[in-house]
Amino acid sequence: MDSDDLDAVIARARSHSLADIPRRSARKQPHKTAIIDGPLTLSFAEFDHLVDRAAAALCDNGLRPGDRLALLSRNCWQYAVLAFATARAGVVLVPINFMLTAEEIAYILTHSNAAGLIVEADLVPVAADAMRLGTAVNSTAALVLPGQTCPADWPDFADWLTTGSAAPDCLLGDDEIVRVMYTSGTESRPKGAMHGSRGLMWQYISTIVAGSMSGDDVVIHSLPLYHCAQLDNFLITAIYLGATSIILPRPEPDLVLRTIERHHATSYFAPPTVWISLLRSIVFDEVDLSSLCKGYYGASPMPTEILHELRRRLPRLRLWNFYGQTEMAPLASALGPEEQDRHAGSAGRPVVNVETTILDDTNTPVAPGTVGEIAHRSAHLMLGYLNDADKTAEAFAGGWFHSGDLGYYDEHGLLHVVDRKKDMIKTGGENVASREVEEILYLHSGIEEVAVFGLAHPLWVEAVVAAVVPRAGVALTEDDVLAHCRDHLAGFKTPKRVFFLDSLPKNPSGKLLKRRLREEFSPEFAQN
Repeated sequence: MDSDDLDAVIARARSHSLADIPRRSARKQPHKTAIIDGPLTLSFAEFDHLVDRAAAALCDNGLRPGDRLALLSRNCWQYAVLAFATARAGVVLVPINFMLTAEEIAYILTHSNAAGLIVEADLVPVAADAMRLGTAVNSTAALVLPGQTCPADWPDFADWLTTGSAAPDCLLGDDEIVRVMYTSGTESRPKGAMHGSRGLMWQYISTIVAGSMSGDDVVIHSLPLYHCAQLDNFLITAIYLGATSIILPRPEPDLVLRTIERHHATSYFAPPTVWISLLRSIVFDEVDLSSLCKGYYGASPMPTEILHELRRRLPRLRLWNFYGQTEMAPLASALGPEEQDRHAGSAGRPVVNVETTILDDTNTPVAPGTVGEIAHRSAHLMLGYLNDADKTAEAFAGGWFHSGDLGYYDEHGLLHVVDRKKDMIKTGGENVASREVEEILYLHSGIEEVAVFGLAHPLWVEAVVAAVVPRAGVALTEDDVLAHCRDHLAGFKTPKRVFFLDSLPKNPSGKLLKRRLREEFSPEFAQN
């Protein structure tokens, strides 16, 4: 055996990638339940077999290593299969938010140069509109979920899984791109964060350690799998550990609560808005929730009064706050159960494979207690932004990844996030870039000036609102503005309220003062 062959043999034996996870879990416990999705139950052996079939099907349908496969679907077992099958085939997965408009989807398909597109059957109409607006996609299939019908002229993904072809034997390099996750950031167009296999694997280890996760967990996944928090912090870590995963289509409170009781679920993740909805459900006091012992939240701090209510009504529940962002794959820091009460609102401490500092505007670390930009160094980090060298260079300036969040370390060594550096709004667990909404509003012929910002809300934590200056002589109404937004934006990005002003507050240099808008409209918004 020559040295090149030997190197290849050793590389295969040492492989430790996203593609290897289902096979290794299946060999350890083939008959244990891996996935529950409605009436369907898959063992780890069955799940790994489906990953093989899906990887072979991707190759059969023209996808080659390095190609991008876009996936537009609500939560389902097929989503879990494709998360691994794409890696096994060397194909790059591009999850798409199913709440986006055709125009927004078209941008992602074009920007990512998607060679394939798999779409939930009920979402085919918006996907077809997106393809007409954007680029052609060579290979398509429909995921037909219960109660749905396969659209005419769309191949059924279920037929793909009947292939008799051998599964591909694609060895992933540590820094080969396996995922492109689109994040709104603070720009008018989303950025594609490129993740390699090594970065994801280190992130899984950090998550497992920080969250005290184990193979004995029974985990409910109800938040969207297109988001890296549910996909990479919880679903893939559960399969990695050999835990049982219950996939739900949505975080509907009654469904979640009854699922906890039925399956004796032990672990659940949701943003504070969803935890609040569970507490307010009339089902809460009707079901046995005693199995639930691990609770995770993120996207925004848990309101202190809700934290106390969870303690009182779920005394066995231990809580973790996970903080991060898409570019970190996504976990950066965690606040564990022992510090929830004493340090409510904190983002905790950097997780095991992350180094976090606070920088001033010269990229110099600042002293504890001083607010600056939160910056990270970690193997979790993305490889860069797809097709955007300038934004990548800006994000990694000085050898640190710049999060765009402002924060500080306190005297206990705990991280606190105090603001978004570039006006990101976090509403109901989703990120909304104010500038993206503003640019859509500026397309309205009756708007002279606009400012979009977030206001505190008891359910959404933050609600998107807009302050609008109409053009002279234009009789503009709130309904006019909201109808315009709905034509161009996903529902969660559409403002909940529109306030009309004669002018927007600015400083002497002309910079918009959103802080004053928040101060002015917070009382009025709270009363409605």
